[in-house]
Amino acid sequence: MAEIGECSASNSSQESWAKLIPPYKIYADIEINSNETVIFSETKSTSVEKHEWCKITRNPDLNSATLQNRSSNAIIVDETLVQKDDTTFIKCGSEIVSGPVRDGHLSYKFEMLSDSRICKGLKISVDVEHAKCSVCLNIWHDVVTAAPCFHNFCNGCFSEWLKRSQEKHTSVLCPQCRAVVQFVGRNHYLLNIAEDILRADSSLQRSIEEIAILDSCSLIQSNLVIGSVKKRNKKRPHSVLGQESSGLELPCPQCGTEYAGFRCNPNTVHLQCHGCGGMMPSRFDTGIPQHCLGCDRAFCGAYWQAHRLQRSDSYTTCNPETFKPISGRTISRIPQLTHENNQHEQDITGRCISQMGKTLQDVISEWIVRFNNREIDRTRLPLNHAEMITEETHICNECYEKLVGFLLYWFRISTPKYLLPGDATERENCWYGYACRTQHHNEDHARKRNHVCRPTHSR
Repeated sequence: MAEIGECSASNSSQESWAKLIPPYKIYADIEINSNETVIFSETKSTSVEKHEWCKITRNPDLNSATLQNRSSNAIIVDETLVQKDDTTFIKCGSEIVSGPVRDGHLSYKFEMLSDSRICKGLKISVDVEHAKCSVCLNIWHDVVTAAPCFHNFCNGCFSEWLKRSQEKHTSVLCPQCRAVVQFVGRNHYLLNIAEDILRADSSLQRSIEEIAILDSCSLIQSNLVIGSVKKRNKKRPHSVLGQESSGLELPCPQCGTEYAGFRCNPNTVHLQCHGCGGMMPSRFDTGIPQHCLGCDRAFCGAYWQAHRLQRSDSYTTCNPETFKPISGRTISRIPQLTHENNQHEQDITGRCISQMGKTLQDVISEWIVRFNNREIDRTRLPLNHAEMITEETHICNECYEKLVGFLLYWFRISTPKYLLPGDATERENCWYGYACRTQHHNEDHARKRNHVCRPTHSR
């Protein structure tokens, strides 16, 4: 393949992987599209004659190329003369002169572009809902990331949150998960993603006035150290922005003191509990779960309960009830997220359970047995590692409520139609206007979108 034209790019539909850039803007860049390309161009800046003068071949490492002199004269590559038909190695930034001397001959800078072969096969899809600030519920603006929880917010939104914490003289907690924040910094990678989303969908953009307000509130210009875990010398966590002497007083009870036969050493890696913000050593030798299998977040309740550690004002520990086995849990109310947060459907489910003479705990216990025996399709369970979860698995309260909602969905689609409370109109119509011709919420119908039914009359 040859590049034809007056130092111009080819019209090929292939994506360019490199280009030759002349020093003067009166000449266009030469785009290189194929892995082996012969360049046709002027040999002198004053000449109108055009003929091939070099061939550029992409190397297997994709980060360099080989140039062969195809002209009748020598050419200069990185201050070295390359004779006719000889080859030389070139890389991004290499200078190529199209003749044996600089005077009167065009020079080019060789520039490698992004790896087109990889880019062509890689398409990244980002859910817009995952690119929103949990404070203002809009696409991130000048996004910052809090650590160690790594949740992301608008710079202005988090800065205002930070100022309020400073005024109250309290620890800075993550607005999303309430973990204690130790560091916060601008995230340039996510900033580019947010900008791409806004370019693709202009309806998500904020007004100029909103952006101006956010920018006026933004305090975080570089990585900000809010605090560090220090040896305890106070009873309560305390952090004030801008005071280096103040740290996050969240010590691990096993740091500096042997407790339950274990003592942290200076190299011990610690986990921060998602529930209370306290610290515990990360250990794999005890068999005591420290992470919720449903969401992968760390919780210290089971660890400290196994060591019979009592809660104290001297350190922060999690309530054991926040992280326990599924089989050891009880429930007395239908979680709010059940049936996609549809209160009407939750009421129908509650009345159905009551009409059967059972309690919610009876139903959940029955369906947990079915779940444990793998009688239920787990692919719809909105938890991580769904196939690994059993009734003895430790999960957090939030994941347990998601599990309960999942089990109640299966309870509903298996409940005989005649047992469901409500009039015939309510039972026969669903969210999408389809009529359930067989058993209410038959599984083929439910696959359309885990749908739930609603009354056709207005409430």
